[in-house]
Amino acid sequence: MSASSLLDEFWKKLTRSRHRVLLSDYDGTLAGFQVERDKAVPYPGVREVLNTILRAGGCRVVIISGRRAEELLGLLGLERQPEIWGSHGIERLYPDGRYEIIEFEEKARNGLAEADAWMRAQRLQDLGEHKPGCLALHWRGMPAERVAQLRERIGDPWSRLAEKAGLRLQEFDGGIELRVPGRDKGDAVSTILAEEGAEAAVACLGDDLTDEDAFAALAGKGLRVLVRQEWRPTKAGLWLRPPEELLTFLQRWVRTCRGK
Repeated sequence: MSASSLLDEFWKKLTRSRHRVLLSDYDGTLAGFQVERDKAVPYPGVREVLNTILRAGGCRVVIISGRRAEELLGLLGLERQPEIWGSHGIERLYPDGRYEIIEFEEKARNGLAEADAWMRAQRLQDLGEHKPGCLALHWRGMPAERVAQLRERIGDPWSRLAEKAGLRLQEFDGGIELRVPGRDKGDAVSTILAEEGAEAAVACLGDDLTDEDAFAALAGKGLRVLVRQEWRPTKAGLWLRPPEELLTFLQRWVRTCRGK
């Protein structure tokens, strides 16, 4: 099915459905990447249209990100708090402020602590980011040669640690991270689908390799949208370039929900 046909079918379903769900990653999807990560605010116009969707009601807005849930609240800067799954689904922050986090095995906690100690011994702590159940090392904005050196330096030690502690080692757009197993963005999507039911109109927006878990969980159940400047192989069925095409999609969402 062509991209235009996929969209047409989705807008029809969104019009008639009583359960509407907008799922989205944050960095690279709703906001451009920044070397200084605390300056990654939404693309112009995105915050306003999300506020419109939240004010109108009748739509569940969920952000599913590798960032910490609390960190996302300040960056989004929305009038109303959406549902947020942080740290790749390890955290869940509800719109009413309730907070959940999965339990970690001691072996996994010890593995993350050992990885942190190794990073500090290598004097790489300034590149590190600590999140619940995760330890990330960022190299965004560095020259390609420096990134290659870091990959080689980190690869074997962190691969051995991942195997020893039962952790998941995965690169993302701008770095690499170790995290506890048993929860990823796909698990978050599966939970939301189970809560909403098969008749829900669901769209999921993402850009990174970590969003492929979410796309896989939504296969045959909703619209999967790759949002990035350059196309890459993906499980998504639609590709949008931000910010213009992303904003057009979100504005169409608003109009469709209003019956226009």
